[in-house]
Amino acid sequence: MTALDLTPAPGAAPFPRMVLAQAGAEVRATLRNGEQLLLTMIIPVLLLAGFSLAPLVDIGGGSRVAFLTPGVLALAVMSTAFTGQAIATGFERRYGVLKRLGATPLSRAGLLLGKTAAVIAVELIQVVVIVAVALALGWRPHGSFPAAALLILAGTAAFSGLGLLMAGTLRAEATLAAANLVYLVLLGAGGVIFPLSKFPAGVRPVLELLPISALAGGLRAVLAGGAVLPLGALAVLTGWAVVSLALASRTFRWE
Repeated sequence: MTALDLTPAPGAAPFPRMVLAQAGAEVRATLRNGEQLLLTMIIPVLLLAGFSLAPLVDIGGGSRVAFLTPGVLALAVMSTAFTGQAIATGFERRYGVLKRLGATPLSRAGLLLGKTAAVIAVELIQVVVIVAVALALGWRPHGSFPAAALLILAGTAAFSGLGLLMAGTLRAEATLAAANLVYLVLLGAGGVIFPLSKFPAGVRPVLELLPISALAGGLRAVLAGGAVLPLGALAVLTGWAVVSLALASRTFRWE
């Protein structure tokens, strides 16, 4: 009879399992945080329902819910990939969470992959909720859904880079203030609720280069206008993603 080998064999879990475990922890932390839930779920849904049902904004004709839904989807991506991630990561850096994670077998690449997977998971929940509310309000989308998904992924990369850039260079309190300020500014000036055509002609070209404007406009062109893939919006989002992620990788401080 062969004796059982009970010798301890400590070792790290496989890399994919570590990434999934970290992503799961990030998702649970987001959904359990009341402020994050307000930012990522409740505010976008309230904006969609409120501005769709009440004629508070002149969109220049057409269905209000058809105009608002793509913009609110873009807002949801920004709230999760940029605002929520910047604030959470900034305070994780301040309280030493990132430093402690760095002492575990989870590598920095694994941590970033886990955070990215968590952002995408939360965005999937947001999309399901927002689309369900929009359909209940009478929204009837038409267009290329793969193109819309590609725009959302590009927007996620752009906003994630901006969020990590802010969280990795500013103090946590400054990140909190700056992320919320940017959120409010882009909400008002990014074509989410108010059409860009309502702004002065002189500032419109600048506003169109903002990542939120490109994402909202691109999704609107696909889901409301039936466009195959708005290459201009995709190019703007890709440019923001490349620049912000490159700067974040160079300047991010883990402690």
